[in-house]
Amino acid sequence: MGAKTAVNWDYRTASGIFIVAYHLALLVGLPFYFYYNTPGVGIVLSAVVLLFVTEIGIGGAYHRFYSHRGYSLSPPAEIGLLFLGTLALQGSVLRWSFEHRLHHSFVDTDDDPYSIKKGFWYAHVLWLFEKARPIDEKRVPDLLQNKLVMFQHRYYGLVSIGSNVLLFLGVGLLFGDLLGSFVLVWWTRLLVSHHLTWFVNSLAHCWGERTFSKEHSAVDNYILAFLTVGEGYHNYHHTFAADYRNGVRWYHFDPTKWMIWTLSKFGLASDLKRFNHYAIRKRLLSEDKRLLLTTLKRQAHDKKIELEEKIHQLADAMRAKLNRMHALAEQAKRHKRQKERALVRAARAELKSLKQSLRKDWKAWASLCGTVLEPSPVAC
Repeated sequence: MGAKTAVNWDYRTASGIFIVAYHLALLVGLPFYFYYNTPGVGIVLSAVVLLFVTEIGIGGAYHRFYSHRGYSLSPPAEIGLLFLGTLALQGSVLRWSFEHRLHHSFVDTDDDPYSIKKGFWYAHVLWLFEKARPIDEKRVPDLLQNKLVMFQHRYYGLVSIGSNVLLFLGVGLLFGDLLGSFVLVWWTRLLVSHHLTWFVNSLAHCWGERTFSKEHSAVDNYILAFLTVGEGYHNYHHTFAADYRNGVRWYHFDPTKWMIWTLSKFGLASDLKRFNHYAIRKRLLSEDKRLLLTTLKRQAHDKKIELEEKIHQLADAMRAKLNRMHALAEQAKRHKRQKERALVRAARAELKSLKQSLRKDWKAWASLCGTVLEPSPVAC
């Protein structure tokens, strides 16, 4: 199997030539195309819609399903999403997932395939011009057992080009504009899709907020999240990689999450992995605590010992309450299934009391943050 999955220099050479060639072709050809042609509304809308579904394929299939196993798919849904991901021409699932798992394991180090520490443009695209690493079977044992993944990997050139040819022919014949479909639905869509995905490796590691973890360069970038159908909430993703969601707030723009959830309601997706509210709050608490203690060590504060004790005591108390609230929430669900109404009411009453108490603790925590981090409270 190792000999079959290893990718040699010829693969990266061909990939590099392909990237440079189609960028140059569009750079020269697009002005001529728009000078001599006015694409119809149908072609333009098709290109936009297909860009959207292509991004769904990369984010929902390549990334959240195959790379991180954030949920399970029925065979028909897997075939459909795999087809959409293949349209993006970003390599086989096996290759893409292997390199992405390396990225998470060694983020910001020399072993990170597209480390931002090597520069913005390296993380964005230049890494694709380096010799590809042989696929380590120990990194992708689940994918090696997947017949669809291995079929796509072995015949990637045929299925990727073939699917895009069928796509542009279908749209072109539908609207009577094969040239417009070829230029916009295939190649311009491909150009935009590539750079949006590459921006997650580059821009989402240098411009944004590190809300959930400051231990790595990944950031939450709301503009990029909008453009990449939810992939821009990158700090959360690197902190809770197995979560099928990237945007966890109700107001977060994450169509990929909505697509997966919708599939689950029709029985096409299952086992949706998500970190609960309490785990997320505990992570935020841990990040704040680490920042406060680190900041105190650098300060010549006259109440340093007293503040350190308060930080430890309040953080421990809040963590204990969050643990108890999580347990109570689970108990309430279990009692509700068992129709034990008295126990449900008791669990909910204690939960309500703890929420009120925790709300006061968060205010005290914010005040503590202000005391330690003044004049620039950057986190809490």
